[in-house]
This record gives sequence, structure tokens and C-alpha cells, in this order.
Amino acid sequence: MNEDNITTGWDAIEAQMVRLYGTQEPKHYGTMIPYMLGGNDPLDGLSAYKADKPLPHWHIVTFGFSELYEKESKNADYSGFGFELTFRLAREEHEEEPPMWALNLLQNMARYVFNSGNVFVSGDHLDANGPICLGADTKITALAFIEDAELPAVDTENGRVEFIQMVGITEDELEAMKTWSTLNMLEACQKQMPGYITSLSRESVLQDPAVYDAVQKGIERDGSSTGFLFVDQLLWESGQSSQSGKNSAVLTLGAKQAAAVSTLLRGRLLKQRDLILSGQNLQVVLLLGDKSEYEITENNVLLILDTATITELSQVLGPKEAEIRLSAFDDLIIRVVKTNIKDQDGNIVSTIG
Repeated sequence: MNEDNITTGWDAIEAQMVRLYGTQEPKHYGTMIPYMLGGNDPLDGLSAYKADKPLPHWHIVTFGFSELYEKESKNADYSGFGFELTFRLAREEHEEEPPMWALNLLQNMARYVFNSGNVFVSGDHLDANGPICLGADTKITALAFIEDAELPAVDTENGRVEFIQMVGITEDELEAMKTWSTLNMLEACQKQMPGYITSLSRESVLQDPAVYDAVQKGIERDGSSTGFLFVDQLLWESGQSSQSGKNSAVLTLGAKQAAAVSTLLRGRLLKQRDLILSGQNLQVVLLLGDKSEYEITENNVLLILDTATITELSQVLGPKEAEIRLSAFDDLIIRVVKTNIKDQDGNIVSTIG
């Protein structure tokens, strides 16, 4: 914290933590070189508190997504990005400091937000494409976001700040959130994940028959709340007319996203909700219609599917290489290609498909 500056925003965050933990002195981790001066860490600091309920854990809060000092942004309603992240991590009895990987993870989240401008809100989810603790033998490979139950939003002199808790989840839990709802899924497993405390050693809550049944009934009843899915391997090739006839158009997507799209076809389109697939330079909008057809505009494809075609496609679309021809189209191929999962250094660590 820079004592030469007004610390209005910083003080507002600390006041909320004092309300919870009284005089407990947190473990605080500051940043040596400010991000704006070329430092590697966007957050000015992180504080970790020892919490004992409902289970022993570290309660870590960030300082830096919001405006900690003087007001700089033009948005008077929100302070900076309008939130700070919290993370509740299971704590061993002998631990006196939180693990560094957890602090690095929060700084990585900050790099993503600062570089992209995308913010986290309650109900979001994020695939980490591998263990959230690099090199760990854990099934926790993704993150969900929900309002921290003990830290309601506060109005500071710099604007509103919400406290969004980051929750470690497994791959199948992530898929359930995509095909149903992040918040509904978290509510369904509240007993199995008290306080939404992240534990690297836990198994998927979907192994509990009661949770699995609740999720399946919820998907059937509500459909999916995921209307937008980023697909990094999304391509469209228009069919070319020639003397010998017209070649088929080709819609290509990666195997990693194919299974999610298959489920979302039922959870969105059959509930009369559209689904948007977005790639680097292409957007595909899928809609339920009376007749299966497609329309093409610049960098956009509108794919209208009738009920029978949705059912057919959802049954054959999966996480494996394939060329799919649908009964309703004689001029369209849906191609599924392998997805290479890479680590932070760009090395391929696994392949899907």
C-alpha cells in the first residue's frame, strides 16, 4: 500500500475484513513494483485470514481490481472494475501461511482481467485447462464465481465494490454448470461444499447420487443459462459452386467444445433459446425453427435447426474427430477436429479427440 496516496478504497476493503475477523492480523502480500510501472503483478496486494467455520480455511481477499486510492475512472457508480476477488482454500492445522500457488492464481486472474477488460460476476465459470495448482494431482481444473456470502457489496467514495468468491470445481461440475446454471449447480452441492471452500483433494460432487439427480432434474426443468460459448477452433468454409455441382459448406469446431455444444443444443434450442458460438473471427448463432437452413453474412453464420435435426446432431456430436452430415442438409458438413491443451508456456500437455 502506498502511504503517500489517499487510501479510501483500500480502507473500505479492510473495514469489511475487520468486521469479520476483528483484530486478527492477516498474512499480507504486497507488490514490489506497481503494474503501471512495469511490474508483473496487477494486484497491489492480497491478504489471507485464518477462518475456522464451517471448516478451517484461508480466506484470501484481493486489493486492486477496484480503485484503492483516488478516483480515476469516469464511471462514478463502480470503483475500478467494480469487484474484488476472494478465495476460500482448505487449511491444514499446521499451516501458518497460505500456499503461494493460490496467491499466484489470483494474480493470474488479475492479468486476465487487466489485459482483456473482461470482468468476473457471480454466475461466471472459467476452464483452467488443467489443475488450478500447476503440477498437483487434483481433479480441480476449473473455477466458478459467486458472491461471497459473508462480504456483501459496499459503496465506497470511489464507487460500488462487490466481493466475488472464486470456487475450485472439477471438469464434470463445469460441464453441469454450462448445461444448467452455475448458481443452481452450486446451490445443489452446498452441503457437499460448505462455504464453497476449495479443496484440491476432493472428488466430484456429482458422485453423490442426490446431487447428480438434482442436476439432471434441473437441466430438464430449466434448460441451460449458458447462451454464449467461446470456441477457439471455430471456422466456416462456404461451399463453392462449380460445373460439377456445389461443394458442401463446412462448420469446424474443436473436440473440447463439441460435447458442451451437444448438450447445449438440448438445453437451449429445445427450450426456444438461442445459442451463440463465438470464435476469433466468426460468430455462429443457432436457433430453433420450423425448417433447417443457414444464412451467411460477413463473419456471421445463422444456423436454424428444426427439432428433429437438433435431436440428431446432439446424438452424434461429441469430443472426437468426425465429419457429420445431417439428414436435413445436403450441402453442410459439421467437422470436429482435435483440440490440443497447452500449458502456460505453449507446450501441448494433452489432446482431446
